[in-house]
Amino acid sequence: MSAPPTCGFYPSSSLTDAQWAIIEPLLPAPGNTAGRGGRPEKHPRRLVLDAIFYLVRGGIAWRQLPVGFPPPTTVYDRFRAWAKAGVWQAVHDALRDLVRVYEGHDPQPTAAIIDSQSVRGADTVPRASRGYDAGKKINGTKRHLAVDTGGLLLAVIVTMAGLQDRDAAHRLLTGLRERFTTITLVWADAGYAGRLLVWARNVLHLTVQIVKRTEPGFVVLPRRWVVERTFAWISKHRRCVRDYETKPGHHEAMIHIAMIMTMSRRLARTGNWWPKFPDAH
Repeated sequence: MSAPPTCGFYPSSSLTDAQWAIIEPLLPAPGNTAGRGGRPEKHPRRLVLDAIFYLVRGGIAWRQLPVGFPPPTTVYDRFRAWAKAGVWQAVHDALRDLVRVYEGHDPQPTAAIIDSQSVRGADTVPRASRGYDAGKKINGTKRHLAVDTGGLLLAVIVTMAGLQDRDAAHRLLTGLRERFTTITLVWADAGYAGRLLVWARNVLHLTVQIVKRTEPGFVVLPRRWVVERTFAWISKHRRCVRDYETKPGHHEAMIHIAMIMTMSRRLARTGNWWPKFPDAH
């Protein structure tokens, strides 16, 4: 039998030429071209990325990838290796800086919004990394996000769903402070009120301002709606609607990939963004 043809173009997930031109320079060099030896990569990187994006967008299992893509084990190994090496976060952070500069902002933000979202865990999520959120009645995991005033992701951690927001916020805000020394103000909901505010001010020199609900029912709250929109962007990618990952770090990588897809499409539509950030290469 002849070899199966490569996969066609999937409008919801495949990289366009403009997206590939943006992402390719941000990827790490292959081992055999960086002076460290090793075999040449058998499958084109663009096709491997298309397979990963297809899986994240469609919410399928690794072994359900269409036959035209590289073997599922090869695609998963690349995803896992890059998650371990921090490649997904590095690519995401570079794209976030590009988007901020193109929109007329400084790459370093001065304010952030934090919130959490509980998601159901599949049977592939081990008991050690899952829990029960009694408030939302969800058995699974919880992702804690910090975003800038435009909704772009600044930091994310994944914990068991039973962990209180104010407890997880210690890790989230510590990571936020390590990456962004320019941030001085953080908005949050009432779930973060209490000793966290004093600790953040005294230890991290961050002012955490609580945005309270003033009216019953559905109300668009100032600042808090921004992070809710980010959750919506992430949830458009079905692999992130439910947690299927055996490691919290892999779920964090899935969130980074979802935002990479979102931001690369936004940049690709602008056309002439490179001159605004010449150091991106």
